[in-house]
Amino acid sequence: MNDNQLVLMLKNDDRKVFNTIFKQHYRSLLAYVVTFTGNKNKAKDIVQDSFIVLWDKRKNLSEDSSLKSYLFTVAHNLYITQYRKKATEIKFFDELKFNALNDRIFEDDTFTKERVKKLLDLIDELPPKCKEVLLLNKKEGLKYAEISKKLNISIKTVESQMRIAFKKIRLGFKKDELYLFMAFKDSLHNLFRI
Repeated sequence: MNDNQLVLMLKNDDRKVFNTIFKQHYRSLLAYVVTFTGNKNKAKDIVQDSFIVLWDKRKNLSEDSSLKSYLFTVAHNLYITQYRKKATEIKFFDELKFNALNDRIFEDDTFTKERVKKLLDLIDELPPKCKEVLLLNKKEGLKYAEISKKLNISIKTVESQMRIAFKKIRLGFKKDELYLFMAFKDSLHNLFRI
């Protein structure tokens, strides 16, 4: 049977003819769609949908239609539609991720500024000698022995003052000890360099 006869029978709701058309064109249509998708399972879905479109639109076919051309065109259009839809979804999710990251960066920046301010306030509240020892160590980068010599106090006193400073700061950051451990060690030294 030629395409003209198949189209006429298909337009008259002949399911056997539809099955014949399916068997004739399925493999070549699948191979064609795989070249676009690169994925056999996705290609199978598009091919299946192409045959559904053929059945749904059978009444609109012209009698001189090439079934192969019709099916390949439908499959190509379905792929393009899915590709555009997927690209739109990807763009949407990329924008969503970008906005979420921007919000997070802003929140982290605000959070960090609040923590630094709190840290500076806590340092200001330290007893004078304790504050001086802490700043010499963290701001000036002096070792305990150097602080001891500079202030004319024992190393044990320097250690004691540092313990007091850390204890008071830790109490000020009761819920943020992990942050304090990381930030205080690294950021305080950098903060006072500015």
